[in-house]
Amino acid sequence: MTKKRRNNLEIAADILRVAKRGAKKTHIVYKANLNFNILHEYLDELTDAGLIENDIEGNGTIKTTEKGVQYLNYYHGLKQFMNPMIP
Repeated sequence: MTKKRRNNLEIAADILRVAKRGAKKTHIVYKANLNFNILHEYLDELTDAGLIENDIEGNGTIKTTEKGVQYLNYYHGLKQFMNPMIP
């Protein structure tokens, strides 16, 4: 069986999902199945887009913003629209 590669939208959604309640980089790497180099590329893009933010207290926690939660909602809605059988 061939493993399907994730596209940029799926990877971004995985990162946002993990960071919804706040997460450290290591936690995101393991839960989103990424490596640190890829994570850093996405974190820069997601931060610039206003979808995630670093914790103000400087403890290294990354959190999904309200805009990021909207992205997740749109992403899941689009997935269901494209294929109603996908949970």
